[in-house]
Amino acid sequence: MTPSDQPMDHVPPKSKSADGTGRSDLEKHVTARTTWIRLLFMIVIAFLWGISRVVTAAVVVIQFFHVLFSGETNDQLKSFGHSLAIYSYEVTVYLTFNSELRPFPFDSTWPTQLPQAEDVNSDDFLDDSEEGS
Repeated sequence: MTPSDQPMDHVPPKSKSADGTGRSDLEKHVTARTTWIRLLFMIVIAFLWGISRVVTAAVVVIQFFHVLFSGETNDQLKSFGHSLAIYSYEVTVYLTFNSELRPFPFDSTWPTQLPQAEDVNSDDFLDDSEEGS
């Protein structure tokens, strides 16, 4: 059996790529500086997202006690909770590579614009005192 007839059990020799540099696509992707910079941003943004989840939990608890003691929601907490939800959405979109726009505090400002979604009105839910049973 000649060397050319032997099965290749290793990586084939590098062939010239389309751009003539001799680097494979994998090598280009692994050594791309932009990919590693994005990873750094992804780590920082994931950390900030974790903090925002703790803040969201605090907003939930505070809003619950506000409703428990006053009987109505706090509009400022509702607005802040909604902006936290929008922020979580923006983070998820970035982390899953669906957007190149980095969320707050990098490429965009803190989300204050509420999306044009159908609002859920708290009056749509029955209050315990309004139930007929």
